[in-house]
Amino acid sequence: MDIQQIMKKAQDLQNKMQKAQQELEHIEVTGTAGGGNYSVKITLNGKGIAKKCEVDQTLMDDKSMLEDLIVAAFNNAKNKLDETVSNKMQSLGISPDMLG
Repeated sequence: MDIQQIMKKAQDLQNKMQKAQQELEHIEVTGTAGGGNYSVKITLNGKGIAKKCEVDQTLMDDKSMLEDLIVAAFNNAKNKLDETVSNKMQSLGISPDMLG
């Protein structure tokens, strides 16, 4: 492979990454924990920044359970985000081995 082909592939990858970053700015995922009357929901944007947290009122008197559910909801949202980002990258033709 000559230097021009390498430069072309690098430019193509850079363009795909820019497109992916623009699309990820508009993605939101919500993770949940608990069930029934004991629920926590956390919404993350495509960059992993928490945008919203919803806590069921009945949890306000049980600090320990609330803390555990917040962590679980965040982890659930993060896992969903990782999967969404991976799928988005694959749809744009970006594989993990291309990123290093």
